[in-house]
Amino acid sequence: MLRAEYNKDAAFLLKLNDALRTQPDADAVANRGIAMLAEALDLDCCYIALLDLTNDRADMPYQCRRNGFAALPLTVSLQDFPDTISHAAEGTTVLHNVSTDPRLSDRDKQSLMAIGLKSLVVAALRKGENNPVWALVGVTSQPRTWLPADVTLIEDVAERIWAAMERAHAEARLRESESRYRLLFESIDSGFCVVEVNLGDDGEQIDYRVLEANPAFYHQTGFPVDILGHWLRAAAPGLEEHWFETYGRIARTGEHERFEHGSALLGRRFDVYAFPAGGREGRRVAILFNDITARRKAETGLQESEARFRNMADHAPVMTWVTDASGYCTYLNRAWYEFTGQTKGEAEGFGWLTVTHPDDKARADEVFRQANEDQKPFRIEYRLRHADGSYRWAIDAAAPRFDQDGQFLGYIGSVIDISERKEAELALRELNDRLESRVAEALAERKVFSDVIEGATAGVTALDLGYTILAINKSSIDGFEAGFGKRPRVGDNFLELFAGMPGHLAQHREIWSRALTGEDFSVVQAFGEEHRARRYFDVRFSALRDPAGAVIGASSTSYDVTEKVQAERQLDMAQQQLRQSQKMEAMGQLTGGVAHDFNNLLGPIIGSLDMLQRRGVGGEREQRMIANALQSADRARVLVQRLLAFARRQPLQAEAVDVKGLIEGMADLVASTSGPTIRVELDLAPNLPSARADANQLEMALLNLAGNARDAMPDGGRLVIAAAQEVVEAGHHRANLAPATYIRLSVSDSGLGMDTSTLARAVEPFFSTKGVGKGTGLGLSMVHGLAGQLGGELAISSKPGLGTRVELWLPVSEDAAERSATAAVAATSHGSGTILVVDDEDLVRATTTDMLTELGYKVVEAASAEDALHVLRDRHDIDMLVTDHLMAGMNGTDLVRQMRAERPDLLTLVVSGYADIEGVTPDIARLVKPFRQTDLAAAIKQLLSS
Repeated sequence: MLRAEYNKDAAFLLKLNDALRTQPDADAVANRGIAMLAEALDLDCCYIALLDLTNDRADMPYQCRRNGFAALPLTVSLQDFPDTISHAAEGTTVLHNVSTDPRLSDRDKQSLMAIGLKSLVVAALRKGENNPVWALVGVTSQPRTWLPADVTLIEDVAERIWAAMERAHAEARLRESESRYRLLFESIDSGFCVVEVNLGDDGEQIDYRVLEANPAFYHQTGFPVDILGHWLRAAAPGLEEHWFETYGRIARTGEHERFEHGSALLGRRFDVYAFPAGGREGRRVAILFNDITARRKAETGLQESEARFRNMADHAPVMTWVTDASGYCTYLNRAWYEFTGQTKGEAEGFGWLTVTHPDDKARADEVFRQANEDQKPFRIEYRLRHADGSYRWAIDAAAPRFDQDGQFLGYIGSVIDISERKEAELALRELNDRLESRVAEALAERKVFSDVIEGATAGVTALDLGYTILAINKSSIDGFEAGFGKRPRVGDNFLELFAGMPGHLAQHREIWSRALTGEDFSVVQAFGEEHRARRYFDVRFSALRDPAGAVIGASSTSYDVTEKVQAERQLDMAQQQLRQSQKMEAMGQLTGGVAHDFNNLLGPIIGSLDMLQRRGVGGEREQRMIANALQSADRARVLVQRLLAFARRQPLQAEAVDVKGLIEGMADLVASTSGPTIRVELDLAPNLPSARADANQLEMALLNLAGNARDAMPDGGRLVIAAAQEVVEAGHHRANLAPATYIRLSVSDSGLGMDTSTLARAVEPFFSTKGVGKGTGLGLSMVHGLAGQLGGELAISSKPGLGTRVELWLPVSEDAAERSATAAVAATSHGSGTILVVDDEDLVRATTTDMLTELGYKVVEAASAEDALHVLRDRHDIDMLVTDHLMAGMNGTDLVRQMRAERPDLLTLVVSGYADIEGVTPDIARLVKPFRQTDLAAAIKQLLSS
């Protein structure tokens, strides 16, 4: 029977354990446990009491009632149950029949029976000294004899419910902690992840993968969400080895690491704290990091900015300083140390005060500290000790610095040596002091005052508060008369002298009103009417005060600085002209270089097409295609010649030029550059002879004149280019032209025109009417120079509103037919002998070789001047050297000079993309790229004949 009861109780306890383990919280555990116990022992009531012995109260939050048992109070006073509580505090208490139990007082019995407790078992547990007594109570509404097994079961159930509730409380706290952790994990700005590191058999790290990561991890790294769980060597190929090595080391050693490192793959830089996080075999690593790319970039930018500031400050002519928010001086520039002789350690902080004059130190310190508190700009004058030991006056001015959030950062200021100005002010102040003591007696002592200032070269004037002239010296009177035609006198009202001159009245009223309010200042302004002697004066104003310090007038001292102002303006203009000239030179060099390279490209193209055409390769269709290509290449050559002419790399080559054909050929270019609002017309006389000119330079001149005409017609108009033949005879009115036949070219516009003064300066270098940045002032000057070089003349006629006409007179040429015949003869000639061709451009060298071979010459090739030297020294059968000028290493001109010294009989021809080669003497034969076979044959023939 006992074993059966035991087995029954054991089965119940197992069932109880299973039930309690599945409850969601501590309340559910308590309610489920007392319900199962009440059913197992057939109790009318089963409840849990929390006995607070300190406060004499018992709480009964968990109650299970059966068989109609009335509800118990949730809270009762322990004073009503003194004996019951006394026994319960000692352990389990069994009361079979409350009404007859001798251990209970009448008070206990009445109190227990009043709430229906007639038989009960109290299984009390004390868990911790400061915790209340926890008791599980089984109750019946009638007296009951409690078996030992019943009591034992109640005790066992009490222990299990207590343990299950504690576990539920712990799990709840854990869930709350995990919730807080998860909230923190998800919401922190820092990136966080846990990775698992896979190490090789030899202990070296192989790979790692992310097991868990917060949103900031993906935001800061740029990794996709689906990277979770994937090994990074495969998921992020190209990720730097540093990351694998570092996390592998942490997994092996168990040591945490803090470091900063960048990732080229991610394009970011990180501040990282990594530490072991356990896991399987301790191979998990937790990583907390922040993307500091922007911060580092900002810091780098700040460092660069500070470096630029320090460099600029150290080269500035004034002393410069910087403080922090506390007023501590953190930086002084080189000028400070050179002026004061202090070292960096002596001057920084508040050390700068030690070189302040003892009489000024307290005042300077007070102004500085007060400004630092107010965080406002300040300005102060004090004496500063020079490195030679003397004290010099200085102005110290500073402004506060604030960051983007308005936080005060300190001051940045500058110190300027004003000793010379102070000395001048002192001298003037001494004079004013003498005048102030005599103002009250000004009329009586006017003669004395006049004697003091009359001999001064500077103009001196004194006015009272009503603008009446108190004193004025001869220099000031003469200057006023020169500018305004009036001679002021003492007693005149100064403002009334400007009657009928409102602009000048306002000018003088404005500056004198400042002086009469007590302000000391200086101005540099132009004074005088426009049709008179308008000159610049440096005028210094000072207030006149009585002995009490009240302002009673003002005085001015003026110095004529017209020549100084004009000199400064001329210097500024000269500097602008120099900058413009340098810009044009740079543009010329760039354009010349591009044109030279194009010549190298066009050489093989024109040469090859020329030979294909001469050989008659292909049928009629193929020959037509070759002719079209050759025509386009020739146009490109003309374009390059224009570029070289613009770059001043094409020297003046006077020859017979078909002026009419040249103008007609460039008509479309002029029209396109003039714009749709300008109508371009040609007026060309028939049967015009050729002019003696340089085609490229003439074309540039006409384009320049057309551009000027276009700019003179901003609202559109008519542009006419004309050409006619003119005969100039002896006694003509054109003094610059010799009697001869000329071609008169003219470019006319219907634009704004020029007045007489502008027209007189039109051909001056750098003179422009187009405004800053819109013209060089060199166009007409260059056209004028071209006309003179060619034996012609430039003439300009213009009137405001009636447009401008520019005429270019060029002498007629007689030798056009003879030049063509010479070229034709040269093209048909064939030769013999061996020629060495030197060029570092393979295509150019190959094309030249083909031309010479077809002309009957044997050809030897060399890719550099150095190779050519070896060939020429080894072979004496070479009759002629044809070499490019610009090559890597030794150039072609130097090669020719050296071979002339070694082999004077060797014929030489230098080829270049430029028509003029700097440093080449006229006795060295030259040929300009690109050239045809006829050009090459003619050059060789001329060389042989000479």
